Amino acid sequence: MSDAVEQVSAVLDRMGAPHALAPRLAAELGPGAAAELETNPWLLLRLPAVTVEQADYCARRHLGDAARPDDPRRLSALTAHVLRRSARRGHTAVEERRLTTIVGELGVTNPAAALDAAVADGSSVVFESTDDTDDDVDFAEGGVPDLPDAERFHALPGIGHAEQRLGEQLARLIGGNDPIMDALTAAETVDAAVERHEFTLSERTREALVTVALRPVTVLRHGPGDAAEVARALVCLHAIAADSQVGVAVAAPTAQAAAEVNRELARCWGEGEPELRAVSLPELLARAPLEVGLVVLCEAMSVGVARAAELASSCADGAHLVLVADPHQAPSATPGRVVVDVAASRTAHVAEVADPGEPGPVAALAQAVAEGGVPEVAAPEREVVRVPATSAEEAAHRVVQLLTDSIPRALGIAPEDVQVVAAREDGPAGAGALNAACKERLNPGPGAHGGFDVGDRVLLVAEGPGYGPGDTGVLREVGEVAVVELADGRRVSVADPSALRPGWAVTVAAAHGGRWPAVVAVFPPEVPVSRPQVYTALTRAVRHVSLVDATGGALETGVRENAGAERTTRLVRVLREA
Repeated sequence: MSDAVEQVSAVLDRMGAPHALAPRLAAELGPGAAAELETNPWLLLRLPAVTVEQADYCARRHLGDAARPDDPRRLSALTAHVLRRSARRGHTAVEERRLTTIVGELGVTNPAAALDAAVADGSSVVFESTDDTDDDVDFAEGGVPDLPDAERFHALPGIGHAEQRLGEQLARLIGGNDPIMDALTAAETVDAAVERHEFTLSERTREALVTVALRPVTVLRHGPGDAAEVARALVCLHAIAADSQVGVAVAAPTAQAAAEVNRELARCWGEGEPELRAVSLPELLARAPLEVGLVVLCEAMSVGVARAAELASSCADGAHLVLVADPHQAPSATPGRVVVDVAASRTAHVAEVADPGEPGPVAALAQAVAEGGVPEVAAPEREVVRVPATSAEEAAHRVVQLLTDSIPRALGIAPEDVQVVAAREDGPAGAGALNAACKERLNPGPGAHGGFDVGDRVLLVAEGPGYGPGDTGVLREVGEVAVVELADGRRVSVADPSALRPGWAVTVAAAHGGRWPAVVAVFPPEVPVSRPQVYTALTRAVRHVSLVDATGGALETGVRENAGAERTTRLVRVLREA
């Protein structure tokens, strides 16, 4: 145990809080954590597991009569607690009137004072917007729009400033507005690339590529069966960048997604080594500033405002940024809905990559889910398998059986190429229990290195040199640092042990942004099911998906009726005001 953790543990002891909170509090509060907690026990609310009642109890025990309900430290902590809870649901900001109501529901008699206290000590930031989204005023008929009242939004500083920065950086790129090529030259370049590489391209995709050449920021939409067409589009974009001598960079959020893009590129390149290679987003950002004129991000739906702000900031003036995205996927695990907001702002352009061919079974099922159904689909090569289960325990048994026996034996896909994607973290068929069961079968051991053994599959949940949240790999060495081999063959050094989690089974949120040859998607009983959640789980699979369903009909109901929760964000406003 480090000195910092020991010091925090001592403060927790004096306030009657569990010592087990010390490591996470020390990491959350950073240098001087013990002194900060000593002064302000309501900082316990930085941890999601701590309730307001528990924090108040510890404050009374620690401060005695000084622990007053109207203490500014308490009011600020409660406001920040609400903002953090909202951020975990994907919101980047909370409108002031709604925040006042929620804080008041926590028993605060003067919510306005609580909001002011949070702003005063830097726990939250305020943004004002006068964006008017009413487009119905007819200026030709002499209509004059009313000046709207300014709306005030509160946000956690890191998230709020990241979203503001993202909007400003996108506006910088949009304001450049210089085409890479004129429309005719771009179309001719695309046609020449198609002829050179001997593949076909749909007319819709061809038009989309001309849009990318002309417009500084483009959302390039695609569907679940369009991976090969996306790769062909990337080959043509490489030709546009090469002929115009601006250079191109292609990234995907994770190493495993980048590896899959590269496999598709190799298939459509034809003879010789591909001249274009996708990298993971952490790899790309490590090269910042980017000295290329065309930057493409695949699987962009999985990227939140913080990461997107880094990417946009890395682009040179005059660069064209392309967000390649499947709009039916769930929004990012982190706050924001970047692709949706960029498209909705109408400050950027939206185009579509479309493969006119018949979708495969996995894509056909995903498309049906996007339309609200979960039908049986024809799968002559067992590309899709529905596995019913009557309980969470039976679902867990089926998952291990599929991973270790059925899929390798029937389809020739090795267990290391199969990813279990769970609809929840806890419970008998949650990611936690499934990881324990998979480790017991695939790499049994005592967990001698902080719960891990060499050979374990791991999930990375933090950013570091060459890796980022959502990357999965295999633990190869443990010493001063942990060495993890990623899906693209690179080995990265992970200095912080808390960045590692078991990775045989991951939640849908953690899987978002990654793709694997085969996926076992498991939905246990009593799990809230939504259409984007199921769609995202299915589209993590390239060749095969096994859908383990123990919901007793709730899967179909959720897909049919639950189109997903809305998020409160400011990006549309920032883009329009910029």
